[in-house]
Amino acid sequence: MTLPAAKRRWRGFVIAAVLGLVLLSMLVPLAFLLGLHNSFHSATAYATEKQSSASNGFEVYNQRKSSNSANQSKGDQSTHAEDLIRRLIPTLPKDFNTSALEEVENKTTGTVPGFPVPIDVPKPQHRVDSTRIVGGAAEVTGNMKGVSEESENFCEEKFGSYCLWRQDHKEEMKDHRVKKLKDRLYVARAYYPSIAKLPAHNKLSQELKQNIQDFERVLSETSTDADLPQQMGKRLERMEAVIARAKSFVLDCNNVDKKLRQLVDLTEDEANFHMKQSAFLYQLAVQTVPKSLHCLSMRLAVEYFRSPPPDVEQSMAEKYMNPSLQHFVIFSNNILASSVVINSTVMHSKESENQVFHVLTDGENYFSMKLWFFRNTYKQAAVQVLNIEGLNLNEHDKATLSRLSLSEEFRISFHSVDKPSITRTRTQYMSVFSHSHYLLPEIFHTLKKVVVLDDDIVVQQDLSTLWSLDLEGKVNGAVQFCAVRLAQLKNYLGENISDGNSCAWMSGLNIVDLARWRELDLTGTFQRLLQEHLNRGEEPFQAASVRASLLAFQDLVHPLDDTWMLSGLGHDYGLNIEAFNKAAVLHFNGNMKPWIDLGIPKYRGYWKRFLIRENQFMSDCNVNP
Repeated sequence: MTLPAAKRRWRGFVIAAVLGLVLLSMLVPLAFLLGLHNSFHSATAYATEKQSSASNGFEVYNQRKSSNSANQSKGDQSTHAEDLIRRLIPTLPKDFNTSALEEVENKTTGTVPGFPVPIDVPKPQHRVDSTRIVGGAAEVTGNMKGVSEESENFCEEKFGSYCLWRQDHKEEMKDHRVKKLKDRLYVARAYYPSIAKLPAHNKLSQELKQNIQDFERVLSETSTDADLPQQMGKRLERMEAVIARAKSFVLDCNNVDKKLRQLVDLTEDEANFHMKQSAFLYQLAVQTVPKSLHCLSMRLAVEYFRSPPPDVEQSMAEKYMNPSLQHFVIFSNNILASSVVINSTVMHSKESENQVFHVLTDGENYFSMKLWFFRNTYKQAAVQVLNIEGLNLNEHDKATLSRLSLSEEFRISFHSVDKPSITRTRTQYMSVFSHSHYLLPEIFHTLKKVVVLDDDIVVQQDLSTLWSLDLEGKVNGAVQFCAVRLAQLKNYLGENISDGNSCAWMSGLNIVDLARWRELDLTGTFQRLLQEHLNRGEEPFQAASVRASLLAFQDLVHPLDDTWMLSGLGHDYGLNIEAFNKAAVLHFNGNMKPWIDLGIPKYRGYWKRFLIRENQFMSDCNVNP
């Protein structure tokens, strides 16, 4: 049977189309195998890297700008490939080798970023363009003009005091040869695909492949130079000789370029990942209670319920509320820290019998602190432990001040825009009263004046002269912090600043006039400001508390002489040791507290000398800060 001519033509077209599709399906994979697609540069890796960096909140600095290679002419491709090979050795950005926080801390120690050398204070009219609050720690960032030359880097801004700690504890490199082997392996892998496509050089291709496999096997079992097998030097020479021969041939540089790009991307991603991971683990370590201190607290609590100490509250009640005595208030959930504060104060006091210490803690640590301060004496001073969660406060106070909060520590970073090509940053560290401090007039309603001490200080001189200090109608006698002025925080604090030229102030050592506080209803002012910021819903409670605290004490701070307190022992490695003897109080503000292993070693001795070590629970829990 003969088909009509029209049907025969139609069937011919179908058969031709099917054969064309089959042929095309075979040619496309073959084109990829032969590297014909190499003329198109892939930007996928770079887009992915930028997106991940933006999403996780960490910014990658000083990355290599390898995208410029797309504009090179074919005649420059060989030179470009050689340049990429020379730059292949993976290194962390230089910023990561310098200063440091915060920083995200439960105590709002943001800080805890790297510790600047003191610089000239910029004039208050300098503009602050942006501010932000990060996590539990308050971080204020902004741009200024006219800032002095500084050595701060962005590592400090992003990773806090981890960067300084890392620099100070940098270990000697023990894998120098291993890294060199990895570098040679990267280069060999980059050249191998192009050499394998040259049939006339099959022997060189086999040698290159064999050397790559040999290096991969050695490096899979090796992490330090000491683990390298003998005769590794000769293997390295053979690898370099093979690579040199591979470089001598005219290759498709696009293929080598792409491979090197991939290797650089992978190396930078891995380095950035490990930096972020290390910074996270560092922050976790500085925020976590050491195992020995947790053991001490638990053992004391168990012992308290096993054999409760006699109740001395009634017999000491008159002394606790006697306004003619010197009353010190400490907010703390750390037994050793509060003990060091009290011990160092009474050791330098001429009249310890007139001193009364009120330790405000939470319900979790209340019973262990009660037993500790019952069993340990501090000359003739009286110590009262109060559970802030069990105080009989009015409902208005309980609504917003329901839990213990220590002094809010935070960092302020300023960015200079004088020279757009060079980014400079200056970071300062501050601490102010938390929302718990605004309970003072309510808790100590019979007292007219108290000295508030942070639990991360060490007292070196007699503090009795503070009680005779005339505050001149102010509420808070504090050491000023003129490295930061309120005008520089205008974007952060808003239009509520009355005097932009006034300095910020520091907690740590504060003489507080409670009578004047009540007269001005400072607690009500703080709660109103706090509620205003919370109603906006733009920031967490701790960040709003920092903002409200800075505004509440405007024009109400009486400046103390700078010799009263030396701050920065918890983050600044560069403090002048000569200034230590002049300071009445040493303030360990920052992440690196003296009771943790990450504390700055050369400062910890000032804190450890006031530890009470003659205690069975200290030995049982192996407490040895």
